[in-house]
Amino acid sequence: MSEERNDNRTQQADSWVGLILRLILSAIVIAIAAFLTPGFSINSIWAVLLAAVIISVVDYLIQRMTDFQASPFGRGFSGFIISAIVLYGTQFLVPTMRVSIWGALIGALVIGIIDVIIPGKTF
Repeated sequence: MSEERNDNRTQQADSWVGLILRLILSAIVIAIAAFLTPGFSINSIWAVLLAAVIISVVDYLIQRMTDFQASPFGRGFSGFIISAIVLYGTQFLVPTMRVSIWGALIGALVIGIIDVIIPGKTF
């Protein structure tokens, strides 16, 4: 019994570490996209982290409700558009984040390209 509990604790710790690493990677991708994208700005590290949390939660909810991955290249054009909508909508929840409609579209494209370059699931 104690071995099973230790295995469960190890798996839970690994999942938390993986979650934190994905959150940090998502924040880095968002910061890079904001830097490279006209019409997309975010002014503090805390805002980047908050945006990463919000986008991750919204992506998780979309996946759970529709079995649809909202990454820019997860489902082709539809995934790209949903990613842009999520990015645009996030600005209303993050105080120092500003995204124009064109900025959201270009940002979704930049995030998709970065997702292809950087291994691992970010969004």
